[in-house]
Amino acid sequence: MKITAYIFLGVLWITLISATFAYAGSTQTNTSGSNTAIEGGYTSTTTNEYASGSSSNSTTNNTTNSDIKSSPPTANAPSFSAQSQDVCATGASAGVQTFGLGISGGKTFRDLNCERIKLAKVLNDFGMKVASIALLCQDERVFEAMINAGTPCPIDGKIGNDALVLWKKYDHERPDYKTYVKRMDERKKADELEQIAMTKEFERIEKEKAKEQAKKKKNIEWKDPR
Repeated sequence: MKITAYIFLGVLWITLISATFAYAGSTQTNTSGSNTAIEGGYTSTTTNEYASGSSSNSTTNNTTNSDIKSSPPTANAPSFSAQSQDVCATGASAGVQTFGLGISGGKTFRDLNCERIKLAKVLNDFGMKVASIALLCQDERVFEAMINAGTPCPIDGKIGNDALVLWKKYDHERPDYKTYVKRMDERKKADELEQIAMTKEFERIEKEKAKEQAKKKKNIEWKDPR
């Protein structure tokens, strides 16, 4: 009987020691670039009772605060693709991301030279060869190449030498007018320098001739022996 009582008291004592009551509260706040969690209110109580009737109570409170900074999501720029498409346009996009604000955007740009080539090809396919060349001649590189090749671009229905006469008369209509004027100014300066150099050379030759003539005249000058 006593043994049973001792066993019962031992089990009760172990159970009371292991008994723990916890109360917890947790609050979490999420914002862009910040993750704040406040956890606390944990209460742990342990009660010990002994066979003699005395008892012992112990209470522990614990509160934990955490503030975690995290980077915001990335602002993705929209994508533009012209691959495998018969379009004369290119795309560009960009994006900027800061804490609390992200901006992104994009735009397409026309490729005028690509459009000119495609239109000229269509005209040539329809048999309009002069019109196709006239369209390509809107590019100053093509225009200058045609002039240098001795086959000036068409103008006002004229081709060949007739077109060249009109281009000289209305040179301000040339696609390469600015380059043409700059080139003509440089040629004019070069011609002036060449003319100055030729003038100096001519004057030097004239002076040498004058010296030679004076020397010969002195050698053949007759003197009276009396």
